[in-house]
Amino acid sequence: MHLPLARTAVDAAAHRRAEPGLVAALWADSATRVLVVHEGRLAMADDEHLDLRAPADLPGLAPQDGPGAVWAFLGEDADHAYLGALLVDLPPEVPSLEGVPARGVAWSRARWGSLREVGHALSDRDAGLATTAVALAEWHLRNPRCSRCGAPTRADHAGWLRRCPQDGAEDYPRTDPAVIMAVTDDAGRILLGHAHHWPARRFSTLAGFVEPGESAEEAVRREVAEETGVVVGEVAYVGSQPWPFPASLMLAFRARATTVDLRVDDRELGEARWFTRAELGAAVRAGEVLLPMRSSVALSLIEDWYGAPLVPRTGPAASAASTASPPPR
Repeated sequence: MHLPLARTAVDAAAHRRAEPGLVAALWADSATRVLVVHEGRLAMADDEHLDLRAPADLPGLAPQDGPGAVWAFLGEDADHAYLGALLVDLPPEVPSLEGVPARGVAWSRARWGSLREVGHALSDRDAGLATTAVALAEWHLRNPRCSRCGAPTRADHAGWLRRCPQDGAEDYPRTDPAVIMAVTDDAGRILLGHAHHWPARRFSTLAGFVEPGESAEEAVRREVAEETGVVVGEVAYVGSQPWPFPASLMLAFRARATTVDLRVDDRELGEARWFTRAELGAAVRAGEVLLPMRSSVALSLIEDWYGAPLVPRTGPAASAASTASPPPR
């Protein structure tokens, strides 16, 4: 099964993060490439490629004088080392970077893209870099203070921890496990739900966070029962991908229902429906059902069950998708 944000072609090289002066040394290296993240958006060269620039192409954004940037080492490959310039703390006097130069930074050819919207279209290298950079940016933005004493902390370890100058505490990026599941019944139907806060006609697989003291498989059964009243028996792990909005790891499962009667929990879901392949295909073609975005695990689970793409694919994965088998009849 294709997991769009679980791709990378870059070695994380985690052993290098503790090297003294690593960020400054990489900034001085012309082979280094820099990815800029601003307000959760990525600097893009076009719809399918990150705008990875050499340090010399980014005047005014050096580590020592960057406008509120946290610098993160994103890894390396045979050609380049990669830095993330995570603009998470722009001072008020610095204008937004949405097309407006800030402190002399050369943004004349920058465009911005959301990882949700472009992640599926990126190459393996760019998908891995983008997902890591967005995840770190979200963590730094949301965790500026010490978890023990509340004092402001500073980034360290090449962007992979925050250190408290008061008590020396070290805070590391956190990831919250969440389950997402394709629930099917003995007739081969799939269970999809519509959440209250989604656009009209949007349906997706069920999902939820793993709670303290439970396994991922137990979380699958609990979430399905809570949201729809359906009892799940067999649960099989499929794969995982990061979902840094802000800090989830989506654990994907296939689950077999042992009951089919629906009792929708109106707190989260407004509707839940069983679909046959023919019914879902017809509903999507007619515009009666809108499916999740291409970068999501949910769409991958749905299309894996369906047997073919239901939403047009773009980017590097599109050629592989063209060979997908037609859905069973």
